Amino acid sequence: MKKLFFFAVIATFAIGSINAQGQFRAGISGGIPIGDAGDLATFAIAIDLGYILEISDDFDAGVTTGYSHSFGDESTIGGFSVSFDDVQFLPLAASGRFRASDQFTIGGDIGYAFELGGNGNSSGGFYYSPRAQYSVSEAIDIVAAYRGVSLDGGSWDIVSMGIEFGID
Repeated sequence: MKKLFFFAVIATFAIGSINAQGQFRAGISGGIPIGDAGDLATFAIAIDLGYILEISDDFDAGVTTGYSHSFGDESTIGGFSVSFDDVQFLPLAASGRFRASDQFTIGGDIGYAFELGGNGNSSGGFYYSPRAQYSVSEAIDIVAAYRGVSLDGGSWDIVSMGIEFGID
């Protein structure tokens, strides 16, 4: 998985050298697992890296990758203490952003998220992340997002809030 992560980072930076009209984006967010994930985890953090190209005045498209870490919960069931493992994902996705106004952008990411784990049962699933962004300045956005990964027999869903920086 380390090789895959490094490949994703290198691919993101390589695409950046293709077109000078694009912009690197980096973000960090915190979130709350909901649904199936809410039963197994307490809190999540995510780091995103991407490259966005200006397609038109109102639409941008690009690629994104990152790392998501959900912290496992501990519960007492029938008098027994049960601990759930942390869950990590590495998404690779296409991104689209539509500027609804000078300060407000809506968009989403669609791709595949690889589940990272030390138990040898690593898998993954379809990744989707609709989002809304509010521009604080030309280089800083506040981002509210829903992050979901469709897995066999369920899904891993997180509602998150964070900050994204444009890197020139």
